[in-house]
Amino acid sequence: MRRIAAKYLYTLTSAEPLENGFVEVDEDGEVVRVGVSEDPSLEEEWYDGALVPGFVNAHCHVELSYLKGRFSKGTGMAGFIDQINALRDTSSRPRKIAALKEQMDLMWKAGVTAMADISNCDDSFEVKASHPMYTRTFLEVFGTEPEDCQAIIEDVRNLRARAQSFGLDAAPTPHSCYTMSPELITRSSIEGLNSGFLSFHSEESPEEEEMLMHGSGPLWENRKAAGMSTPPVTGEISLKYFLARLIAGLESPVEGNVLLVHEVCLDEYGASLARRILAHPFFAVCPRSNLFIHNALPPIDLMRRSGIPICVGTDSLSSNDSLDMVSELRCLQENFSDVPLGEMLIWACRNGAEFLGKSGRFGTIEPLKRPGIVLIGGLSPEGRLTDASASRRLV
Repeated sequence: MRRIAAKYLYTLTSAEPLENGFVEVDEDGEVVRVGVSEDPSLEEEWYDGALVPGFVNAHCHVELSYLKGRFSKGTGMAGFIDQINALRDTSSRPRKIAALKEQMDLMWKAGVTAMADISNCDDSFEVKASHPMYTRTFLEVFGTEPEDCQAIIEDVRNLRARAQSFGLDAAPTPHSCYTMSPELITRSSIEGLNSGFLSFHSEESPEEEEMLMHGSGPLWENRKAAGMSTPPVTGEISLKYFLARLIAGLESPVEGNVLLVHEVCLDEYGASLARRILAHPFFAVCPRSNLFIHNALPPIDLMRRSGIPICVGTDSLSSNDSLDMVSELRCLQENFSDVPLGEMLIWACRNGAEFLGKSGRFGTIEPLKRPGIVLIGGLSPEGRLTDASASRRLV
């Protein structure tokens, strides 16, 4: 039995911490008991920081880790896509695998216990299968030409079979409105929701909205220059278009956990549509990625008012400087200072576990769970994150 105590213990059954709290865990990392220390000076293992459950990285492309430091910032979405197309296959498979393993190990040491990861190929499968971190793999689907829909679906089914041969939880997921034909969005969504989960890049940039609403802008020109078909110009927000593609093949409210990733351009109308059409909607915010690509941030205040659970992700090293969850939380704190740390930790731990369907094991520090125990150090005297804040796994 191990007893760990700290100045703050965030069990995340609520947003408020236990001051001078302790957690007892057995040799398998299962939580046995939590409480408040009567005399912190007598604790054998006590930390000046915050104990939290393991993080859930709700949106990552770990297979792109070999691209670290190779992208220019502030190019907008069209410029970012050009860089992806130019650099995606510029390293050998062994180097790609070594890079993604290094990053998964770093995330684990920093306290990431579970991850919702996007894959376009099988590079990460063997590493994930042998890694202590739990991952649900979303097999991302692209394809702008309607005539290619069936072949693409068959390809992703084959990739799913390969992922499952490694024992991974994996299923298809659509990428975004601007990289897919209408038919493919609907078909791939049905395929994905057969597993109960979907992760979708939604309203990531003003360029995406301009493309869907007006048939113009850098992203529209980018797709046209590449000889690709473009989505229909609806005059409506792209989130409405995506939801319409869902109910073209599924009954509303659409069952399953649907993660709307980024939502930089979310408005009240879009949030109300998501609540009405999706039975279990979630948001995933990746603030440092949004700043990296187009110097924008999601409307956190609106998301909080919406009542839709917020999760936190890092995105990839093609659009971020690190896959560090505390850095994402610090970015949110710097830009939305009224959000308490405990609430942000709920986003980064509990809500992500709920999205993944793993709240029975992860997300909160409660008896019989094995969430991992993580220390966040370098807090201010008031218990806020600072530039010195960093996390490390204790259990």
